[in-house]
Amino acid sequence: MPTGILPLIKPAGMTSHDCVYRIRKLYQTKKVGHTGTLDPSVTGVLPICIGRATKVAEYMSDFGKTYEAELTLGYTTTTEDADGEIVEQKIVDQTWTEAEIKAVLNSFLGEQIQVPPMYSAVKVNGKRLYEYARANQEVERPKRQITIHSIELIQLEKNSHDTYSIRFAVTCSKGTYIRTLAVAIGEALGYPAHMSKLKRTASGPFTLADCVTLEQLEQMELEKRMDQLLPFERALTGWKTIQVPSDVEARIRNGAVLSCEELGTSDRVVVYSINNELLAIYKPHPEKPNKMKPEKILFQAPEQVARKEKD
Repeated sequence: MPTGILPLIKPAGMTSHDCVYRIRKLYQTKKVGHTGTLDPSVTGVLPICIGRATKVAEYMSDFGKTYEAELTLGYTTTTEDADGEIVEQKIVDQTWTEAEIKAVLNSFLGEQIQVPPMYSAVKVNGKRLYEYARANQEVERPKRQITIHSIELIQLEKNSHDTYSIRFAVTCSKGTYIRTLAVAIGEALGYPAHMSKLKRTASGPFTLADCVTLEQLEQMELEKRMDQLLPFERALTGWKTIQVPSDVEARIRNGAVLSCEELGTSDRVVVYSINNELLAIYKPHPEKPNKMKPEKILFQAPEQVARKEKD
């Protein structure tokens, strides 16, 4: 069974699930999952987990993201992007210097509270917000804390049709809606706005430079497609890691609770064998002081190895 992370460039017009469906066929396996939804109109980096790499997908959804976005001043929409119906419109009869726009963008740096758009996949009382929106039902949306780590102006352009476009690059925490950020920037400038374009340029350690397109994959033989898979350990880049001797490794393979002394830490840690095999993620035990318990077992079980050799 293939195992690894495929950094895919998601094309416009496809959902993240559409991409998963195509990858299952290309890699001839059902064990495939994406690491965070991208709207159909959004393009860019979408890491896909295949085989055992699906075990780390939940951690990859926590990655910070980097985007290149374009917002258009002049009107806002029901969906806060170019796909929605216009709900407010105002002629842009003002101009700004780059310095003035940069000052406004910089005002959004740091931690802040954001309310997700109605047309989003956030769940309230078991239903997606977009389901309420499509039924014309209002519901209180949960506030969330997000962080804008960096935001930089790329281009400022006066358009025809009395609108203004601002292209910017932004690095942010998980759960940040760039659509909502675009609307907020417009409000700060005194005009209705929407997100007119969006491309994700990085998801955690995965960048556009790592990525491959579906078209490129379709033109490859299966063996060549396998070469595109990155080690799933890369999803844990930046985590604290340790190597353990063979006696501790044997206990880990049996799912044992270990002492902090045995692991040499009381912090969440990624554990490797002395032969550099990824074994598990351990975390502090919630009920036993000075003990560590397995949070996620990541080694390949013997029966999986045997099955692979048989195949």
